[in-house]
Amino acid sequence: MGLPIGQLADTLGGGLLTVLVHAGGRAVDDVTLAEPGSGVFGQAGDLLLGVGVERPADAVSLLEGAAAVGSGAVVLRRIAARDRQVRAAAARLGVSLVELAEHASWAHVVWLLRGVLDRAASGPAMRAEGPVLDELFALADACAALVAGPITIEDTQSRVLAYSSTQDVADPARVSTIVGRRVPDEVLANLRGRGVFRRLARSDEPFFVPAGRGLGARVVVPVRAGTEWLGSIWAVVDEAPADRVMASLAQTASVVALHLLRLRSQADLARRVSVDRLRAVLSGDTLEAEGWLPPAPWRVVVLAGAHRPRSAIADDPGPQDIEREIDVWESAARRRSWRHPLLAGFDGSALALVRDAPGDTSPGTWEWLLAVVDEVAGLTPTATASAGGQVSRTADLGRSRREATEVQRLRDLGRVTGASTTVEDAWAAVTNARALGGIWTEELLGPVAVLREHDEVHQSAYLETVAAWLDHPGDPRAAAARLHVHPNTLRYRLQRLSEVVDLDLHDPETRLALRLQLRALGH
Repeated sequence: MGLPIGQLADTLGGGLLTVLVHAGGRAVDDVTLAEPGSGVFGQAGDLLLGVGVERPADAVSLLEGAAAVGSGAVVLRRIAARDRQVRAAAARLGVSLVELAEHASWAHVVWLLRGVLDRAASGPAMRAEGPVLDELFALADACAALVAGPITIEDTQSRVLAYSSTQDVADPARVSTIVGRRVPDEVLANLRGRGVFRRLARSDEPFFVPAGRGLGARVVVPVRAGTEWLGSIWAVVDEAPADRVMASLAQTASVVALHLLRLRSQADLARRVSVDRLRAVLSGDTLEAEGWLPPAPWRVVVLAGAHRPRSAIADDPGPQDIEREIDVWESAARRRSWRHPLLAGFDGSALALVRDAPGDTSPGTWEWLLAVVDEVAGLTPTATASAGGQVSRTADLGRSRREATEVQRLRDLGRVTGASTTVEDAWAAVTNARALGGIWTEELLGPVAVLREHDEVHQSAYLETVAAWLDHPGDPRAAAARLHVHPNTLRYRLQRLSEVVDLDLHDPETRLALRLQLRALGH
């Protein structure tokens, strides 16, 4: 749940933020550093920070980008925020304009904003975690007092769980870490190349990492419960702390470990509740579903192939395989900011429920999922998404699920290709599959049964000949090429075939029935 920009500014206090143009609009639920040169304007509901934007023309361009994505508000320094042209553009575009106090550093404000917004995230899935997260923030402040420097507490995936409220060091890497809730990839690569994570995973004691490769010095404190590595505490320092400080950090890590264990158990419980609710909705129990689902319309999607290849429909994954499949997709979804992914195992498949509104690319939407699938497929080429139809009523979610399953089944059979496919894309294959489902190949009616018996007894090839002719009407050369024979051979076969059965290939209904029966037989 976000905060209105006025309430957010009042909560920070101290005159740090002043709302100059209040345009209403979306509540603020996240913070993004604007990168106009790269086209980065955040997502709907973000508070967009115009770091380094001072010229009025650049500020107006930033406001236009913010308006396009539905930003919650834009924050600028006084020199740009007070410009008459900029304020007029904010009012015209319907984007709230906020001034950052001259005495405030961007880094300090980012930490304060992140703390307020994290504590405001009090939706049903977050309420159980609230007390534990508050205690982690308090522990981060306690560690900050020990080392006289800023602190982050992170899990084993380098996701930020808590951080200290004080900030005395302007460290760009830390600013990016707090804003993105995750250590930036380039910083991770830096630390990994220096062997920091290898030591972190094996060590029980705090250790000092000297400055290098454009990164300030750090103290790293492993957080463990027995032999299990749960996370870490990171402190920005100028020099290696005294032994007594390192010992105090180690003692604090044991307290943090208890909180991380509680947080994990609560997260597991919240995930089970979410999974149970999603399974119930997909089974037809839609009572009160619209109270927690994202706004309609929706699609149900089968996600597959990220954990292991699914080369054939007979390759039936077990429950453990499905859970691992979901784990891979959930990790990828969270990396791309879907905080509470709607994922569940259902009838042997990993399912996702996403929103699908035109132009909406925010986390948890179909357009957004396409990029996630491409990312996962870059590491595991077998990764795919098969989507059911778009629906606007919860009562129709079961139909979307069945359609997604149909598309995935056809993909397993090799009749649907592409990493991401909707039922609208695969309508012809789905229609044919539905028609074929009602054909009993053991009791075929009409001439196909006679031709099949003839092929079995005389080793002829009449069935594949008719199939090729039907697939290339009026083009004997193409039909012959498919059979790898001369066109005259094809004509000869058709002539001989007419001596076996009475077949009117000019009748449309006969051609349709023939093609369906032949497809059912694998031709």
